[in-house]
Amino acid sequence: MTEKMRERVLPFDEALSAVLAQARSFGLPGKSESLPLLEAAGRVLAQAIAAERDQPPFDRSTRDGYAVHAADIASGRALQVAGSIRAGERWQGQPLAAGEAIEIMTGAPLPAGAEAVLMVEHTALEGAALRVAEGRTVRVGENVVPQGSEAREGDSLLPVGRVLGAAELAVAASCGCASLEVFTQPVVAAIATGDELVELNTVPEPWQIRNSNSYALASLVQAEGGLAHQLPIARDTLEDLRERIAQGRSADLLLLSGGVSMGKYDLVEQVLTESGAEFFFTGALIQPGKPVVFGRLPKGSASQRVSESASQWTYFLGLPGNPVSTQVCFHLFAAPLLKALAGRSDLVPRFVEARLAEDVKGGSRVTRFLPAELVSAWDAVTVRVVGWQGSGDVAANARGNCYAVLPVGIEVFRAGETVRVLLR
Repeated sequence: MTEKMRERVLPFDEALSAVLAQARSFGLPGKSESLPLLEAAGRVLAQAIAAERDQPPFDRSTRDGYAVHAADIASGRALQVAGSIRAGERWQGQPLAAGEAIEIMTGAPLPAGAEAVLMVEHTALEGAALRVAEGRTVRVGENVVPQGSEAREGDSLLPVGRVLGAAELAVAASCGCASLEVFTQPVVAAIATGDELVELNTVPEPWQIRNSNSYALASLVQAEGGLAHQLPIARDTLEDLRERIAQGRSADLLLLSGGVSMGKYDLVEQVLTESGAEFFFTGALIQPGKPVVFGRLPKGSASQRVSESASQWTYFLGLPGNPVSTQVCFHLFAAPLLKALAGRSDLVPRFVEARLAEDVKGGSRVTRFLPAELVSAWDAVTVRVVGWQGSGDVAANARGNCYAVLPVGIEVFRAGETVRVLLR
């Protein structure tokens, strides 16, 4: 790698823009599969869903009450109740005549001739005579959802690229979709690097730590709709890193944690360069996570000519090894790539705004992402930074549920001020 490339450390907004530019160039995944409706939950829709009939398919009452003529209510005279209709039925009698009312339940089709629904609580029934509460009126169309007002037959209801949650499954069910075409899940290879790491079933020596990053990354990948492939720990040798990266380059996305700083045994960038990597940046001005590396590898050998299609490349992120750094960088940079590879269109990390619960010291030269707790109340949404001991503090990270974003240069962030929050 050239010295110029080594120094390509970008401000946060530029680093995110570089990631999003690549993600938006991917195009839609080339493969899909059909799944039963409920099994499709959490997957990404590969075929648009259109209304197979008008929605609602009839003029629908939104209240329990009486189907009426608006002019009859304005007159104030008593109305003759001509019958009753429930949801799931249709009126079999004659169209509603002047001076008549038909009892109707919520969700039932409006009978022919009716113009509105008068709520039952605004009426009094005396035998078959219906009287309207004093001062009550009703407009034409009141308490009625007109046929086709939600969607017309053939209208697109769900586009390609939509993640299928409960609301989307309800739409699909309303259209009679017993199964859905969804994109296949992208494969993400996760490699934790470092001589200090041991597997979970090993009792660590005092100078060793258990490998938590592979499990955190696998969980994050699954939450974003990918298939996680956890590779064995890569030791801090060129030979071991070459072997692991060779194993991971067939994946759609390769995530490496550790080995990207400036230490003597931080060899990840060297091995990636040997493997034919193209680097988009080699650092971002953020804390934690500054040494993060982003680029891509040809899926074939380094000498093989490839096209610009995303399917011909394995995109990679070299993430700092400290666990909080790893997770912050995943949310900021890996998640948009993974979403794009899955076929999603909502690529930008999820930011909201909240009021600080207490003062926070600023003055940093980098954008900071601090573990924090977001608390929602009826009258306000507040965020409180969690006390932590740096980017290796997994316990503090678990006490939070988000990251408070502190921009460059502000000396003190005061309680009550609004700050941006990165959701996770």
